[in-house]
Amino acid sequence: MPSKLPCRIVAACRGVWPARFAILVLLVAAGVRGEDWPRFRGPNGAGVSPWKFPTRWEEKDYAWQVELPGRGHSSPVIVGSRLFLTAGEEQSGRRGVLCLDADTGRMLWQRWFPAQTHRKHRLNTFASATPTADRKRVYVAWATPQHYWVRALSHQGEVLWERDLGPYQSGHGHGVSPIVYRNLLIVPNEQNGPSRLVALDCATGRQVWSLPRESKTTYSTPCVYHPPGHPPALIFTNWHYGITAHDPATGRMLWQARVFGRPQIETAIGSPIVAGSLVVGTCGWLGRTVHLVAVRPEKQGDSWTVRTAFHIRRSAPLTTTPVAVGGLLFFWSDQGIATCCELPSGKVLWRRRVGGTYYGSPIYAGGALYAISADGEAVVLAAARRFRVLGRVELGQPSNSTPAVARGKMYLRTVSRLFCLKATGREQPEP
Repeated sequence: MPSKLPCRIVAACRGVWPARFAILVLLVAAGVRGEDWPRFRGPNGAGVSPWKFPTRWEEKDYAWQVELPGRGHSSPVIVGSRLFLTAGEEQSGRRGVLCLDADTGRMLWQRWFPAQTHRKHRLNTFASATPTADRKRVYVAWATPQHYWVRALSHQGEVLWERDLGPYQSGHGHGVSPIVYRNLLIVPNEQNGPSRLVALDCATGRQVWSLPRESKTTYSTPCVYHPPGHPPALIFTNWHYGITAHDPATGRMLWQARVFGRPQIETAIGSPIVAGSLVVGTCGWLGRTVHLVAVRPEKQGDSWTVRTAFHIRRSAPLTTTPVAVGGLLFFWSDQGIATCCELPSGKVLWRRRVGGTYYGSPIYAGGALYAISADGEAVVLAAARRFRVLGRVELGQPSNSTPAVARGKMYLRTVSRLFCLKATGREQPEP
């Protein structure tokens, strides 16, 4: 359960945190136990870990590596010593949930579900949505033109409940990841057909609330915003609505910032993040304008005022999600251009071409940024005010996945292989 302590800390910091202090706040705010990585990009989707890892490594440096059945772009999630992942079979359309021992890579169980093959983007797979997990269950979401299945499994692989949210219309296929908030499973269902945001009871799958949305296909994964002195809110991004905040208990919209381009249809693919007192979201259309917008929500009486802090269009990311740490915001465009800007001003400190194409998002770990290119090159940059490439390592297979970090280990996924790298130490919170 989220603590009230971070609200007081955030109010004092107002968005400019020392790096180590920021990591501590993120972990406490997410209610992390045992340093789990329970959803896409870890606690609250921030993509931040205090563990330090090598910036260059060789084959012999892996703790382990394993071949995976099927193919997929989903990222690993880790709860305790169990790692959960999804995979799909391109020929049959079957979808699978995989459970591995996070320490050894040993496959503990696999559970496969029949499904149809269908049209999707050539860069997509049948397992692009990252699962989410808590201490009792792992939750997965898949969609075909006929069905949008949401399932809960025990940590031993038993199917506990399943729910069909109906048809799913998208020429590019499915890819949005669910999240757990307290006792609710939050499932975005924004598509070219009837769209809605859905909250299900984690224990039973019972629908708690459903909010209709005017939408096109959206792939961004929500996060939680803890405004100082006010209850937490779920944050969603969407071309039509912009950045919106919602009451987790009812789905009611609390505030809205229509900050993206409305003249043409766009898509929110990268996920929103919280950066101190700011909420950052992205949206756009490849070959046209792409937006990265930071807004500052403030409660005034009974209503919210939401002001734009900064708006960046040059080399903004469409598919990847930014990282905020130490008073800096880092983001990686799909075309391989990395940018660092100050928070909360948005002043660009550097913008440099790294090379490659990126669909997996960067994460921060122990002072460095780690990202995997679509060709399977792990690139490591210094998370600093000066641009430095710290390392480049070939993984040997294509990858559209985002690294995961838990309990002193980093997990790197390619389309059909999983690598585990051990930490060399960890950052300590500043006194």
